[in-house]
Amino acid sequence: MAFDKLGRFFGIAEDDEMDESSYVEEPEMGEDDQPMKNERRTNVVSINSVNTPTSKIVLYEPRVYSDAKEVAQNLLSNKAVIINFARMDDSQSRRIVDFITGTVYALNGEIQRVGDKIFLATPPKFETDGKIAELVEKKDNID
Repeated sequence: MAFDKLGRFFGIAEDDEMDESSYVEEPEMGEDDQPMKNERRTNVVSINSVNTPTSKIVLYEPRVYSDAKEVAQNLLSNKAVIINFARMDDSQSRRIVDFITGTVYALNGEIQRVGDKIFLATPPKFETDGKIAELVEKKDNID
């Protein structure tokens, strides 16, 4: 009996009889002559349609003290900021670093020196791994 059903399924059965279990049900038609959709399928979500937040790193080369406000706005928007002070004098860059340090402290973020006149400021959910500052300090001691 099982072989008969299997044979009928593959279309190689010797008898042409069909039982009730082999009939294919036609989809129910809606009012507009379209097949009715299965209600369970509305829970299916494509993997590609899931919006994953992207992390951003913003690069800045401030030239005046007022550029610190833009850096702080990016930190408030959960973006990490790399700040290069190569085009500023030391007194102005210290003032901006102090301002950004206060902003980072208020957000529970971090600020690190990653190069000569280059700083990385990150909001709270960013993780940094490694210590570039140690390499910079060794270079400063050699010079």
